[in-house]
Amino acid sequence: MISVPVITRIAFRALRANTMRSGLTMLGIIIGVAAVIAMISIGAGARQRVANEVASMGSNLLIVVSGSTSSGGARMGAGSDPTLTIADAEAILRECPAVIDVAPLQSGTAQVVYGNQNWSTVVMGTTPSILNIREWRVASGKPFTDQDERHANKVCLMGATVAEKLFGAFDPVGQVVRIKKIPFTVIGVLERKGQTLTGQDQDDIIYVPITTAQKKLFRALFPGMIQFMMVKAVSTEALEDAQEQITALLRQRHRIGSGQENDFTVRNLTQMMQTAITIARVMTVLLGAIASISLLVGGIGIMNIMLVSVTERTREIGIRIAVGAKTWDIRLQFIMEALTLSLVGGCIGIVLGSIGSVAVAHAFHLPSGISPLGVLISFGFAAAVGVFFGFYPAYKASLLNPIEALRYE
Repeated sequence: MISVPVITRIAFRALRANTMRSGLTMLGIIIGVAAVIAMISIGAGARQRVANEVASMGSNLLIVVSGSTSSGGARMGAGSDPTLTIADAEAILRECPAVIDVAPLQSGTAQVVYGNQNWSTVVMGTTPSILNIREWRVASGKPFTDQDERHANKVCLMGATVAEKLFGAFDPVGQVVRIKKIPFTVIGVLERKGQTLTGQDQDDIIYVPITTAQKKLFRALFPGMIQFMMVKAVSTEALEDAQEQITALLRQRHRIGSGQENDFTVRNLTQMMQTAITIARVMTVLLGAIASISLLVGGIGIMNIMLVSVTERTREIGIRIAVGAKTWDIRLQFIMEALTLSLVGGCIGIVLGSIGSVAVAHAFHLPSGISPLGVLISFGFAAAVGVFFGFYPAYKASLLNPIEALRYE
């Protein structure tokens, strides 16, 4: 039996003899491998972006939104009717065992002015708990305190985008800005969080004590009323328990009878984000499966070309059999040629797929990174395609009658 290195050299020599045909045959494998790697890598980048979004929002989160109002038969949507209070938030923290922290929130849009610079942004009234719930650290300065909240002090925490728009590279800590023409002292700047999946800039925000927001900025119609609250459960497993406990407590506090609709809505934010991750994972699998069809098409191309090659080299096969080549020598030669086409095409496809995935990730602002698993699967599948689709032409070649083959013109 001829050794594998010898058969490999013969295979390379045969492929070099028809360089153009070999290149076109590999094209299907190249496109297939490149598509699989690009799809898997892009899917992994999308999953990573969603995971980053989950991390930036905080973990184990619930949002409780106040009720809706109706005007002329039109329902205005959740949050339009102030049915929640700061006392509700305090009761949730006190009476719900599955809850570890709560932050009431009252928000609005305001023009912020510093010197000759101004910027319109979201101003959020809340409590110091918001930083723990959002897992948001202060980059410079310090957060406001419970004492600031009790005394409705005019202090604020500034998001990185607002700080950049108003102060540029200058440190805003200790400076005085005007929010709705009211002077506020900047006591801290938050670390950069980045954008959400919907493109919303999380750093384009200012936090102030909730009492300050209600009394001096937004002039709440009903003292103590809030738009919504963020709740942090003790763990991911406790989210459903926390949701049930909050619902039961608020129905009791708001005196909602059996069969009546809630005047609030509890949303499981973490569960929504995890669902998005699951969807991204399923889409990655589907895209990879669709891209794999290109590999099958490439394999069929290899089989067609190898069958043509067997027909063209019938006389050569007859001579090899006549001088003592065994059946498996002939089979191994053609299998090696098909495998070489697949592997060389696979290597080129890996390079092109990697470049393509990085380019797409850069264009759509996704976390870039080549999936080693995707490369391994693509390369292994390309090799399997070469062996599978090369076997039939090899089998057909090995069964040729040497006498008939030598007579072939």
